[in-house]
Amino acid sequence: PSELLPSGCFLFLRRLFMSVEVERKFLCNADTLKKLKEIGAVCVGQRQIHDQYFDTPEFHLTLRDMWLRKRKGCWELKCPTAESQSGKQGEAAAALCTRYKEITSLPEIHLRVKEVIKEDRESEAGFSQEDESWVSKLNLVCFAEFTTARRSFTLKEEGVQVDLDQADFGYHVGEIEVLVPEGGDEQAALEKIRKTAEKLGLTGDQRVKGKMDVYLKRNHPEHYAKLLSEHIL
Repeated sequence: PSELLPSGCFLFLRRLFMSVEVERKFLCNADTLKKLKEIGAVCVGQRQIHDQYFDTPEFHLTLRDMWLRKRKGCWELKCPTAESQSGKQGEAAAALCTRYKEITSLPEIHLRVKEVIKEDRESEAGFSQEDESWVSKLNLVCFAEFTTARRSFTLKEEGVQVDLDQADFGYHVGEIEVLVPEGGDEQAALEKIRKTAEKLGLTGDQRVKGKMDVYLKRNHPEHYAKLLSEHIL
């Protein structure tokens, strides 16, 4: 149990559950699969992904660009990095990418969520993968739920993954992704993504909308409008 570990060990273990996802989205077309093959990308599998996203009715999390997700029975929390919060994206190639910390440790997720909503309510909720009473005790509700058919490719020498996603609400989008250990070299990840995008012939200087942008715009326009007004989306 974590309470029997020295505090330093517990903090170290918590950090093992954090990484930074650096990602650029792109619109797929008829040539995407051909180009992936030409640049040496290897298909590593296809799968169905069912996602549920949670927030308070007042949108405490998403208005801070925090995304609490349940996927295949496991909880994840995506939080913006310091660079993305400050708006210091740097060069144009970096501005086309998103950077989020990915937290998969349930105690850490619970701590972060409570920190955000503590202004309005206090909770002594516990937490476990099996007992999800903490969700209702923190007044969290599911605001988005969809299934994605994903085909994944890897460029092993670059450490880059490319996902082609088809959401069940009719949106098709690609993602170039590099996962960086927290404290790792995000600039190197951005350069890998830039080179991969160049090889795929991607052009344009505007970010491509992600699945959540499109889902909220179609299904929850008021939530979408609030996030737009706060420059989250």
